[in-house]
Amino acid sequence: MNLLKKLLISTIIVLLLSYFLKPGVQVDGIATALIVAVVLGLLNTFVKPILVFFTLPITFFTLGLFLLVINTVMVYVCDYLVDGFDVNSFVTAMLFSVLLSISQWILYKFIKD
Repeated sequence: MNLLKKLLISTIIVLLLSYFLKPGVQVDGIATALIVAVVLGLLNTFVKPILVFFTLPITFFTLGLFLLVINTVMVYVCDYLVDGFDVNSFVTAMLFSVLLSISQWILYKFIKD
């Protein structure tokens, strides 16, 4: 049940961010936002740890700022995999990933385990 709540929250955040970042991020509808939330969740679970491991030296020397690039790459991969989800630029993808992460972190605090 907790996973469904988090998925719903992520879907709503993706929809809201696509509305506020309108020219840069486009989501066709709620079904596409749900797919984006699922795909980003899967990418962050399975692919991101591998990328973080292989880029550990770069991440160390940049004091963790390279993780922003990895998050942006995850958004771009999701853009490639999901039809109906479009991100126009690197800066927009980075802004989307940062705002998504912060929003999820804040709203997940309200979900009781």
